[in-house]
Amino acid sequence: MQTQPQVSFDDLPIDEAVRDAALDHIAELERYSDRITGCHVVVAQPHRHHRGGNLYSVRVDLVVPGSEIIVNREHHRDHAHEDVFVALRDAFLAARRQLEDHARRMRGAEKAHTPRASGRISQMFPLQGYGFIETADGREVYFHRHAISDEEFRVADIGTPVFFSEEEGDEGPQASAVHLIHPRHPRGATFKEIP
Repeated sequence: MQTQPQVSFDDLPIDEAVRDAALDHIAELERYSDRITGCHVVVAQPHRHHRGGNLYSVRVDLVVPGSEIIVNREHHRDHAHEDVFVALRDAFLAARRQLEDHARRMRGAEKAHTPRASGRISQMFPLQGYGFIETADGREVYFHRHAISDEEFRVADIGTPVFFSEEEGDEGPQASAVHLIHPRHPRGATFKEIP
């Protein structure tokens, strides 16, 4: 870590055992990721109850390249958080999950959602169980009957407009998640022509 981690207490007396526990949690995060450049932890008791125990809240601010991860754990009804060490544990578990998500995004491992394309069925071979879709740019993309519901495969015909996702198959591009475009507009409504 480039800067010394900070543990502070908001309107609470300083508790060295709590500070040491927070520093241990920070060290554990650092073993998980060496990309953390700064960390600030704030322990507070924002909701003081006259009946029952006081609930702790823990805020963890992590600075990582290109981002800041903020976890603010206030559990108004979670009586387990009457124990400051449980509140610390839960806040750092949440921080670790966010740190893992950030690491995946930085690696580009977040699943990219394939945009849906539109086209028209150009060829159908119902007995063989496949067909082709003509895309807006004039290419033909293969689709198998398993890429479309049985009901839609039965009613699909040449010229039927469709939405689909394109992926690379063993023998070139193929369509997956094929859906017929059904015009469901009120009477008299006009709808846009699909290229």
